[in-house]
Amino acid sequence: MMAVQNRKAIFIVNKNRQEAIDAESKIKSLLTGFEFVEDADAEIVIVLGGDGTILRGAVVARRLGVPLLGINLGRVGFMAEVEKSSYEEIAQAIINKTYVIEPRLILEYEIERGGESTATGWALNEVTIECEQGTMIELLLQIDGRPISSWWADGLIVATPTGSTAYAFSVGGPIIWPQTDALVVTPIAAHALFTRPLVIPPSSDIAIDILSEDGIVKADALRFEGLLVGDRVKVKRASDPIKLAHVRSTNFSDRLVAKFKLPVEGWRGA
Repeated sequence: MMAVQNRKAIFIVNKNRQEAIDAESKIKSLLTGFEFVEDADAEIVIVLGGDGTILRGAVVARRLGVPLLGINLGRVGFMAEVEKSSYEEIAQAIINKTYVIEPRLILEYEIERGGESTATGWALNEVTIECEQGTMIELLLQIDGRPISSWWADGLIVATPTGSTAYAFSVGGPIIWPQTDALVVTPIAAHALFTRPLVIPPSSDIAIDILSEDGIVKADALRFEGLLVGDRVKVKRASDPIKLAHVRSTNFSDRLVAKFKLPVEGWRGA
């Protein structure tokens, strides 16, 4: 393995998993010539952990505009590698920059209050509006400037294709392949006749009016903003996708089968 000089990488590691800590030490030992930094310019962010750790790594990767490589350590997530790679293979892909880049759509949100913008944020998985007190919240959904429906509900999720397998999936939303150009809007336990998930183009402008007290907006369950009655939360596609990296080309169908242990053998064979 050839030596390199003057290159930097950032490791984001789930310190609650000894396997992740051990993998960090081994991969670092193979990246000869790399400097390992925490909050500075780097060419790649390497994540050792599950999808939650990857979401934390995405914050750093987006700020720097560099690829995010999630390493599978046994539990198959939807953003990490499907198959385990050897530490040598991982290090070689990083050194030679032979990893495969997969752009992932992200969301931006803005809170309008009294006609003025009071807060902005972004999400890789989903933007969720809920009641901070754990009770129901009244919302009005508008798409492209037209009202769609109002609900008393536990909340509402606007998810990317990446996030379609996360919170949105757990409340009955569809699974969307990451390459699909679409967003999913899913009400959570709404008291209404029309409560189906909506699959819409990412060019659409989404607005959610807050009609009751104690609302909160969450972005990937990492970033939070309080809401008031009369606020409007506007959600749209961000202009800059996350660069998700893989050691080798990957297939979402394989990841789906592995994650849910789907039966793929039948009367037709494997």
